[in-house]
Amino acid sequence: MPRFDLIVIGSGPGGQRAAIQAAKVGKHVAVIEKRAALGGVCINTGTIPSKTMREAVLHLSGLHAQNFYGMDYRVKEKITMEDLIFRVQRVIENEISVTHAQLQRNGVEVIHGTASFVGPNRVRVEGANGYGELEADHIVIAVGTKPAESSKVPFNGTTIINSDQILSMPQIPKSLIICGGGVIGTEYCCMYAVLGVRVTLVEKRSRLLDFADGEMVEALCYHLRDRRVTLRLNEGVSSVEEMPDGKVVAWLDSKKKLVGDALLYAVGRQGNVAELNLGAAGIEADERGRILVDKDYRTKQPNIYAVGDVIGFPSLASVSMEQGRMAAARAFNVPATSDPAHYPYGIYTIPEISFVGKTEEQLTAEDVPYEIGVAYFREMARGQISGDTAGRLKIIFHRETKELLGVHIIGDGASELLHIGQAVLILKGTVDYFVNTVFNYPTLAECYKAAAFNGLNRL
Repeated sequence: MPRFDLIVIGSGPGGQRAAIQAAKVGKHVAVIEKRAALGGVCINTGTIPSKTMREAVLHLSGLHAQNFYGMDYRVKEKITMEDLIFRVQRVIENEISVTHAQLQRNGVEVIHGTASFVGPNRVRVEGANGYGELEADHIVIAVGTKPAESSKVPFNGTTIINSDQILSMPQIPKSLIICGGGVIGTEYCCMYAVLGVRVTLVEKRSRLLDFADGEMVEALCYHLRDRRVTLRLNEGVSSVEEMPDGKVVAWLDSKKKLVGDALLYAVGRQGNVAELNLGAAGIEADERGRILVDKDYRTKQPNIYAVGDVIGFPSLASVSMEQGRMAAARAFNVPATSDPAHYPYGIYTIPEISFVGKTEEQLTAEDVPYEIGVAYFREMARGQISGDTAGRLKIIFHRETKELLGVHIIGDGASELLHIGQAVLILKGTVDYFVNTVFNYPTLAECYKAAAFNGLNRL
């Protein structure tokens, strides 16, 4: 029976980083992947496809150039699903190749098949060529998630779809109903709205993205409504029907009737644990398929770790990578540190939202005396040059010590721009850093200086 130091189940961001970290310290590592292609949900159906599709939408729609050339400006007059898929497939193929090369270069053995536990140290793998069993001192579960299903939604893969099926729509619909105002639902809502689709977004909660700063979410909602998106907040979907004429009808709990050409169901995701036989390893998952772990990502079994989306919030590819690295480091006593309190968030809506640190709502609840400073992209030369005049950057700092407490940005390139503030935050810097630092001109990074002056003027 083949024996390894570490077996990783899943080749997504978390699994890949766990495998490479262990291989870097000379361990014999195997990665088990159920799909024919490496990369997990992140590369094949989730993060990479959605972000690539977003770039294709922004480019082909000519959105940022419309401020200069008029609202009727388009790079391509009639945008089709084939246009979007073309770019997505190219990027997916390249990312799969890069992942395979990285694992190969580090001596990680890749085994294709479906994994299930036989015991705490033993895994059975069933593939096209039969099955076999593997043993390992340590095991990392990085199986990710799949879209949650609902008995009230008759999925057909073309007009009633989940987020993993978004590219299987035969054409861009004229109207779209999106159930779920979380990250996935909101991101796709923005993309289709930019393409001119009449979108109705249904969300049970009273606001979208309730973990983000309220001001940034308000700004996003303004832009959505400006693109003719209808927001149905505090509303739930009671049933969905496919009509004989091909239309889709969604009945809401409030008895409202929504009619559209297609419906995207994006209400939560479920851990991919059904085939793992967790009980044989002495592990269990909750009703949403999430596995409970401690601060070192250990499960109830000390030699078994779980990382990535399968352990729940925040379900970010960047965080999954770090969790995978830390789990492997802990398994083999490799010195490594990480700071979850300062992990950045990137939400690829249009406009983009990114933040790090505390929100105003959190600081108010904690009775922390704070002040804010705000800068607007429209006041920066780079904002005028690029055509993004809707963005803004907000810094939050302690009123007495002036220490930076949070950075919140909405606008083009927010997730890149954020890292300047992240570095200052982690190093416990103050707003004086931004005042005394010279930034390249013209850049959006100048927003930090403008926001710092704005905040100090409020004191």
